[in-house]
Amino acid sequence: MVLDALTIRQNYLRVLEQIHQAAQRSGRDPSQIRLVVVTKGQPVEAIQAVVQAGAKFLGENYPEEALPKMEVLRGYPVEWHMIGHLQSRKARLVAQFFDWFEALDSLRLAQKLERALAEQERRLPVLLEFNVGGEESKSGWRAETPEIWSAFLPEIELILSTCPHLDVRGIMTMPPLAADPHQARQYFVHSRHLRDFLAQAFPNASWDELSMGTSADFPLAIEEGATIVRVGQAILGPRP
Repeated sequence: MVLDALTIRQNYLRVLEQIHQAAQRSGRDPSQIRLVVVTKGQPVEAIQAVVQAGAKFLGENYPEEALPKMEVLRGYPVEWHMIGHLQSRKARLVAQFFDWFEALDSLRLAQKLERALAEQERRLPVLLEFNVGGEESKSGWRAETPEIWSAFLPEIELILSTCPHLDVRGIMTMPPLAADPHQARQYFVHSRHLRDFLAQAFPNASWDELSMGTSADFPLAIEEGATIVRVGQAILGPRP
């Protein structure tokens, strides 16, 4: 069932208030935290409702699903974030149509994106995705323990040095799903330490952004340093 526009607006404002409270608890400026509304699987009517409520950043997992929505919402001042694993053959779609890519998970994909962006004379803000739980089902560079962090440094260095059209801004992580959302806190702390490690390893790059936290746990993620949270169900309800 698709939620009505009033309910979506109320949900959106409630999430904004929770973001504000979590930021205040951790002594942070709420305006420095970006809310990406996850619109995967949602109909255009629901997306229009949340944009009219004030949403500025929308997150999609599949380029081909996003393109028709982009067409309908062309007149709205929104940024589209690609937040899901991307098959390299679809890199050109992201390079052409998206404003951010939050799930860059390999050197090969970076090189594909670089070629497509160079052809279009375009730069794309990207986040590097890391698998902090070591789950086989998750994408991203394996980063479950600090002891293995040095293994991916050569690939990151190549991305930074050979892909000038990729504007690396930070990292994205997705902790293992747990029955108790508070179990995610350890992974958020771990992710923040990973981001700091990368900032120390590559001081000339930007590592300001830390995208982590979803409907179940985004206040905890903010308390541990998230600058971007990706919230769908808490605003738009379950996907129809």
